[in-house]
Parts: sequence; C-alpha cells; structure tokens
Amino acid sequence: MDNNSKLRIGIDIGGTFTDFVVYDPLSKQINTFKLLSTPANPALAVLAGLNQIFSDRSDKRATIVHGSTVATNALLEYKGARTALVSTEGFKDILQIGRQNRPSLYDLDVSLPDPLVSEDLRFEVPERVLHTGEVLKDLDSAQVQALTTIIQECGAEAVAICLLFSFLHPEHENMIAHSLRAAGFFVSVSSEIMPEFREYERCSTTVVNAYVSPILGKYLTYLEGALEPGMHLSVMQSNGGAIQPEEARQAGVRCILSGPAGGVVGCEYIGRSLISKEPLRLIGFDMGGTSTDVSLIDGSRQITTEAMVSGHPIHLPMLNIHTIGAGGGSIARVDAGGALRVGPESTGADPGPACYGKGEIATITDANVVLGRLAPELFLGGKIHLDAQRAWRAVESVGKELNMETTRVAMGIIQVANAHMERALRVISVERGWDPRTFTLLSFGGAGGLHAADLARGLGIPKVLIPPLASTLSAYGMLAADVIKDYSQTVMLPGDTRIMKLSALLATMAHRGSTEVLAEGLAMQDIQLERSLDMRYHGQSYELNIPFTSSFLAAFHQEHQASYGYAKPDAKIEIVNLRVRAIGKSTPPPFNVKPLGDSNPEKAFLETRPVVYDHDVVPTPFYKADSLVPGNRLKGPAVVVRSDTTILLNPSDQASVDGLDNIIIEVGQ
Repeated sequence: MDNNSKLRIGIDIGGTFTDFVVYDPLSKQINTFKLLSTPANPALAVLAGLNQIFSDRSDKRATIVHGSTVATNALLEYKGARTALVSTEGFKDILQIGRQNRPSLYDLDVSLPDPLVSEDLRFEVPERVLHTGEVLKDLDSAQVQALTTIIQECGAEAVAICLLFSFLHPEHENMIAHSLRAAGFFVSVSSEIMPEFREYERCSTTVVNAYVSPILGKYLTYLEGALEPGMHLSVMQSNGGAIQPEEARQAGVRCILSGPAGGVVGCEYIGRSLISKEPLRLIGFDMGGTSTDVSLIDGSRQITTEAMVSGHPIHLPMLNIHTIGAGGGSIARVDAGGALRVGPESTGADPGPACYGKGEIATITDANVVLGRLAPELFLGGKIHLDAQRAWRAVESVGKELNMETTRVAMGIIQVANAHMERALRVISVERGWDPRTFTLLSFGGAGGLHAADLARGLGIPKVLIPPLASTLSAYGMLAADVIKDYSQTVMLPGDTRIMKLSALLATMAHRGSTEVLAEGLAMQDIQLERSLDMRYHGQSYELNIPFTSSFLAAFHQEHQASYGYAKPDAKIEIVNLRVRAIGKSTPPPFNVKPLGDSNPEKAFLETRPVVYDHDVVPTPFYKADSLVPGNRLKGPAVVVRSDTTILLNPSDQASVDGLDNIIIEVGQ
C-alpha cells in the first residue's frame, strides 16, 4: 500500500474534550469523535482515541497532526522547567524591568506577572557588542566555562541566553550555548529564536522558549514512544503551520497557541469552500469547554508578532487570536460584593459541569440545561447522559445566594457569559478598526452554537455560519494546515536602499526556508515563499509589515494611511526587519457539494420541548442535524442537535442548510 492510503488524523486537546478528525483517503470519508481530556497526562486521551480508531484496522499507518496545550499550560500555570538566564553584564534584570507599561493605568496596586526566571538564576557575562555589530569587549572562553560550572551547581534544567545586539553578532551567544549544551542543558539562544532588535521582547521570547520546551519535549517523547511504528506525528504551531516533533522540542514557544491556531486555519478553509461571490470576511468564534478563542479573517488570516500570553511578550509570527476564560465549564459564582460572576475558572474535564454527574458547581453548561436548551439524553450522541436534576441543584444553590429564582439565575449566567464573549469579539473587530456588521460570524467549538446567534445580534452581525465539523473544527484545521517556517532578521536600512540589495538579503533567508521545507518531505513545486519588510517612518517605534515588491514604498504609505489615518510621502522611511515565510502547501481533506433539495425539515423533526428565552418559556421544535439536508429551512425558535454540539435559534432567527451542510443563521433583531 502507498502513502496515499494512510489515514490522516487531526487531534486537538481542549480543557474538557480531546477532539479527533479522521480522514480516510481511500473512502474519502471524514469521521469525528470526542473523548474527555485527561489533564494529568494529556497523552492518555490521545492514545485512547488512536486505539479506538485502529481497533479494527490491520494497517496501523497514519499521518497525525497534533495541537498540544502542554506548552500553553506550562506557561499559564508556571509549571515550566527551572530556567536560568544569561545576559550581558549589567543587564540581568531586563526580564523584570520590562517596558514599565501600566496594564491598569489608575491602579496603584496592580500586580505584574512574576518573571519566569528568579533573581538567583540570572547571570551576567562581561562582553559587549555595539549597535553596529562591532565587538567592544570580547567574551573570554574561561569565563564561559566558569559560568557553566555555576549554572550546573544551581540546579537549572534549561538556560536562556540573551546578549546585547546578538542578532548582529551571534558568536558570543554561540560560545556560551556550545559549553552549556555540552554540559547537558536545554539551551534557548536569542539569535536563533528571534534575531531581532527590542531587547526586552527578544529576552522574554527566548526565556519562554527555554521555560516550556523541555516540558513539551518530554510530552512528545512519551507520545512518540507510544505510537505504532507506522504513525508519523507532526505538531501544530501558533502561526498556523505544522512542524516536526524534533523542531517543536527545540522551539516550544512556537506552539503556545497550537490548538486555537488549528481553528483559525479551519475557519479560513471553510470560508474558501463556500460558493459565494462575496469576499472572505469571517469572525471566528471558538467556544469550547474551558475557553473562548476569537479571530478575524479579512481575505486571509491575521498575523501578529506582538503577542502577549499571560503577561509575557512573545514576538514571533502568530495567528492573531484573542482568548478569554469563558467556556461550557466556566464556573458561575457570587462574589464578595454580591454580584454574579462567570469564569474565568473552569471545572475542566474532571469533575466537569455538575450535569456530567461528578461535580456540584454551577457552570454555563448547567445553565443551558436548566433553560431547556440541551437535550440531556442526546448530549454527545447519547454517550454522556446529562443529569438535569444535578444541574438544577447547582444553579439553584447560586440562586439562593442571590435570592433569585433558578431559571432567572440560569439566564443571568448566560447573559454574563455572553457579555464577556461579546467584549472579546469587539476587541478583535471594533477596537482594531473593523466593522463587525460587514462580517459573518463563523461559530465552532462544542459550546459555540448555543451562544452564536445572541452574540451576533449584539454586534449587528447579520449571519452566523456553523459548519458540520463545528465541534471539531480545530482538529480539522490541523489536517488543512500547511508546513510553515518563519524567518526574520533586523537590518535597520534606509527606505531608499536599492531593491537589489534587499533582494540579495532576502534570498539568503529564502534559500534556508526552501531547504528546510524540502527536508519535511515536500516537493519544490509545493513550496511558496513570501517575502516582506517591517517598515516605519523615521522616529516611529512600531512597524507595519509590507509585502516585498518593486512598489513596496508606495504600499507602505498606503497601508499607513489605512491603519492610522495619515501618510507622510516626503518623510524618511526605515526598513527595520526582513521577513521570509516558507510554506509547504498541503492538500486538505475535501468537502463534497450536494444539490439543494426540499425546504421542509420535517424529516429531521424530533419533538417539541419547552425552552426559556429571555425569561419566556416557548415551545421549541428540536431537530436532528444528521437528518437535515441541503435546502432545508428552519424558522426560530428551534434547537438543532448534533452528536457533538447543539445549535440554538431564537424566535426571531431563521436558518438554512447549504450544499456543504453548513447551517447559516439569518440573525433577527
């Protein structure tokens, strides 16, 4: 059998569920399922799912793309490797000093996140490189050896090295790295991870990499060791591309948003699959069991190099994703002031929402059960039977604290959660200059369908699109992901630099990109190179990324006008960084377009149940999604039940099923 017969499997670990998407290239079939996550060891759920997939197959070969939360959790929970930092003499405290930004302008007692490296693990070396790259003070090899001995004695597991202007002269960092690697340390080198200016951001990114990579490395080693010989594993990056496990072990910082990135890739592919003459303008809304991730696609995915994760800057190309602690398992409670709070804490997979049968704490999912919006016996295709009475008791206990009736409390929980999520959607749209009324809300994640229409209504978004793979779209996106490698270099050149010189500098980076993507097993014809420049007006502190073409100067003025409302054609321009993105194109599992049929959905009708809408109890028809066919139209109120998610239409909403089995909701006011 050839490689084209191997199963392709996308796996996304969430806080509550681990999602699987399986594509069989022989039958052209896509199958999905979910298992409860195993937070103590995330690999156990992955291996259980693989055992389920291959239980009746003799051919154990597969290509697996995995989105892992291991690096994310290590950073968020401060459970990374014991890390040391080596800096230029006099600069060891840069990680703590930071930018002196005030996250809360008027809060005199604001608490900043603790540095990932404690003061006793920060070391200095007597060396100095000037901003020109000229060496002012050489590094002594004897001092490097002495430093290695000291770090060995302090019990560090990993070391980050960040020296001044090492992106221009990396030799000193390389000397230290060679000695420390020979001593058995995991070493993160700033001139390898982020060869760019801005010392604090470069230091933070390098430290985060040292902090999370050993943890991710142990996880991947364990997982790979448990896989069958014919199973090939790759790991999703935060930039929307996949890399090999060996590279992920060395650059765990590139996998911080591994899971959510798959969702953005899936959104884009769904959008491009639509039969529509309208430009691709989507707001991605991914509500899972623990968190909600939102993103925006205006023609293509939005990339940022200025991400902040749990208070730690990470200046590498990442998909622009905004995350908040709001998911189906988010905890509802009454605070010290007597106000109802929802999240960011979550019950996770264990014990989970009260209705799962283990916990006693009220969550968003329990509120939806109380309001009649979830059918207990149909949840997760009937694999989990929700305990409605337990959900009622959990919400009722919150109501007693508020002196409020239970269904009113449940509605309040939903409204508070929706307010949090609506604010997140405004952050990535309105606050960045986008009008959400010109976009379609693409809802996915296991819990998204119950809240999407209300959120769209609040933002004036006219349509909600819910794909058939909504609950597992992040895992599907991993199968649609290309191989992507990003390269950068600070150059600080004037805007009138000859285009031939820029081309030559970019060519070196492009050659490296092509070589490394070819090493991933792709053919040269499948490789695409994107060259760009980070540019700014002289005296500015921030840059715009502009595609490298013969008219890049005019493009910069135009983009500056669009982004900031003005341009200065006569001003001096600086080219700050050169960037190359090497893309190895993949072939996503295809969707089949079906002809539209009858508009009447009566064959999908299950029964009518009472559902609460804004405190009114309304008899609501429930429909089985698997029995809906393209062309069917639904009039709200209605609830559509899928094996892995539930979709709510309010009384003023209408919906239709298109040729790709997407449910498109026309949002009423």
